[in-house]
Amino acid sequence: MDKSEEKRAMRQLLIQQRLDMPDRQQRSNLLQRVMRIWLVHRPDVVIGAYWPIKGEFDPLPALHRWKEDGELLDEPQPRRIGLPVVDKLHKTLKFHAWYPGCPMEEDAYGIPKPKDTEVIVPTLLFVPCVGYAPGGFRLGYGGGFYDRTLAELQPRPFTVGLGFTNGFLSELEPEPHDVPLDAILNDNGVVWPVN
Repeated sequence: MDKSEEKRAMRQLLIQQRLDMPDRQQRSNLLQRVMRIWLVHRPDVVIGAYWPIKGEFDPLPALHRWKEDGELLDEPQPRRIGLPVVDKLHKTLKFHAWYPGCPMEEDAYGIPKPKDTEVIVPTLLFVPCVGYAPGGFRLGYGGGFYDRTLAELQPRPFTVGLGFTNGFLSELEPEPHDVPLDAILNDNGVVWPVN
């Protein structure tokens, strides 16, 4: 079995394990707390995230609360949340403004995306992890969208992977095109960088 077949098999196994977790809601609640605490002292006002699929952790409730906290603090610049929209030509992602109740439509992959909202540039980007490894490396779905996007975004946003504890892969070896994340959070706390 070559490396790409190994990764494909690992992805399928981890996604199925995630879907089958009997305590997924409890773990999601824990990761919501970790994320909210982690965000407290961040200076960012534009954060990119993702619409959860295949049992992924949903970052949007914590981000909506983060946005509301900014409104309560009466900050000079409003906090904004962006969700990815695929740029088919370049196979990268652009982030469009999202808010609860904003018009949505499905993209070519069947994933909801904001409809006709403005493009925003995040300074912090939350990235879903199927799996993750020491050194800040992540196992995604294999499309390379995040790696290509991170290679092009200027300035490069601070990147944070989100996943559950069962996604930790101690033996995952990064490939030359893999871009390490700046931090990884799971339902137990901060996984990377290790302090």
